[in-house]
Amino acid sequence: MHLLHHTDVRTVLGAAAAAFCSHKAALPFGAGGRREWRPPVLLRPTVALRAGSSPRPLSVSVDALSAARGAIQESEKPEICTADELHYAPVPGTEWRLALWRYRPPPEAPKRNHPLMLLSGVGTNAIGFDLSPGASFARHMSNQGFDTWIVEVRGAGLSKRVNEMKANDQPLTSPVICDTDSGHKANSNGAMLVEEQLIGSSSPTLDCETTNVDEKVMNTETWNEPKLVTKLTVTFMRLAERFSGYFNEGQLRGISARFFSQTSKLLEDTRVSERFNEITEKISALLETRQNSAISVQIKDLSQRLVTVIEEGQRSVSPQLFDLQERLSAIIDDFQKQLDLTITYDWDFDNYLEQDIPAAMEYIRLQCQSKDGKLLAIGHSMGGILLYAMLSKCAHEKIKSKLAGVVTLASSVDYTTSKSSLKLLLPLADPAEVLNVPVVPLGALLAAVYPLSSRPPYVLAWLNDQISAQDMMHPELFAKLVFNNFCTVPAKVILQLTTAFRIGGLRNRTGTFFYKDHLCNCDVPILALAGDLDLICPPEAVYETVKLIPKEMVTYKVFGKANGPHYAHYDLVGGRLAVDEVYPCIIQFLSSHDCLSSSSSA
Repeated sequence: MHLLHHTDVRTVLGAAAAAFCSHKAALPFGAGGRREWRPPVLLRPTVALRAGSSPRPLSVSVDALSAARGAIQESEKPEICTADELHYAPVPGTEWRLALWRYRPPPEAPKRNHPLMLLSGVGTNAIGFDLSPGASFARHMSNQGFDTWIVEVRGAGLSKRVNEMKANDQPLTSPVICDTDSGHKANSNGAMLVEEQLIGSSSPTLDCETTNVDEKVMNTETWNEPKLVTKLTVTFMRLAERFSGYFNEGQLRGISARFFSQTSKLLEDTRVSERFNEITEKISALLETRQNSAISVQIKDLSQRLVTVIEEGQRSVSPQLFDLQERLSAIIDDFQKQLDLTITYDWDFDNYLEQDIPAAMEYIRLQCQSKDGKLLAIGHSMGGILLYAMLSKCAHEKIKSKLAGVVTLASSVDYTTSKSSLKLLLPLADPAEVLNVPVVPLGALLAAVYPLSSRPPYVLAWLNDQISAQDMMHPELFAKLVFNNFCTVPAKVILQLTTAFRIGGLRNRTGTFFYKDHLCNCDVPILALAGDLDLICPPEAVYETVKLIPKEMVTYKVFGKANGPHYAHYDLVGGRLAVDEVYPCIIQFLSSHDCLSSSSSA
């Protein structure tokens, strides 16, 4: 079995992160007139989630949706959306509106009793379920009579925040939109271009700048100290607020430590360095007190002293450097950008589980009005993990899941006994320490390394095997998947998912609930599928979860043969043989569990 190496992973992350942080677009892969695929702008959130919002139970109600129904017309949808309809479902208690891609069954298709919900993997969007007209899992399911819905969780695809919809003059009382995402940028071929992210330093390079002090002299009257003090105080206060309840506070400490490191370079006179270090230590201590209402005055005073120390350090240089204020302001701006990014991508796996999926399910139920109020569901990778976690939590709370049947593709809540290639990422479990950012720009990383995996000398050819087995996907569809299906992922999501590789398996954000523990009480039929050459979620990982479920409730099957063809992680959804080998198995299972229950749970 082909596995990643620590050095390979670190090399990829380091090189790709450097490319991403310098705001460079991904390289095209084509040549000689071949169409060039580029990653789309999928979502670039710019504001924080509502402070203090708390996860809601799985039984969350969204009754307010009952009066807000509809769908945009084909001509009004964003070009990237190839579904019949695009809906937006609000998530109660948050600013999020989830994008739901709907595929209506044709009139001649068999009649079904339940709608079908599709959930994709971590950091992915709806594109993976609908790559092209001839390779569309979602369209195939709808042609079989299932009213099919792809759910894009927060931060993925076309999902938006309320303020983004306001910016586009879209009605907040309606769960649907009527125009394209104003944040998208298209090239002349209609391909979506990469939007620059506020990741990495945008401040001047302090180490390599040279200044002619004879020509550039600073006028002391232009030194706007109060403005800088206010700017710095506000940023520190925001940082103090974000320390409370954050999943991994080390990321925020890293942001402040980087700021202090950059500002220290402004000190020309080492005699004031001791005072500078004393002030920064006091600021760091205050940020961790979590008594935000009591530290405001102290933070402001320390900010004043910090700016004064920097200015005094410059006064020892004659004449003064003209750009001190500009350089300090730029460093504070970069500090704010890093903090904004941390706040913007402030959610984890449990937010998907406790808020997004229940809201999407309730919206679909209201739209489709199935007689017993239930849905069928298919989850790939993290999508399947979400379904397992939901069933486990429902069993623990002794409530009905409102699911008539579940299919998981390459999913598990416990990877401890497998040889998953992702195990080698555990030493890199804190992306903030590796990339110095609070998010993993998965889409940009894959776009950056793709040329190295698809062209001679094929330095990173092993990357292809992580996604698809040899000859299982058409090269252009594979490229489209790489460049269009992946998004930026919060570090908090990654950090929580890594618990699936530790003893006890996947757990909630507090580490007090293990999602595998209650699958033994699952009362929903499950079809669990695995790919024989899946390096990310090997068959043994899938079986580790399957064996926990009552035998009468689960069916387990591995696709792939000893002499080929083989199935890797994505091939169960988009491999060239999936339509003939995998899809019929799924359809047969869903059809057998599409009957109406005796009592309505709606």
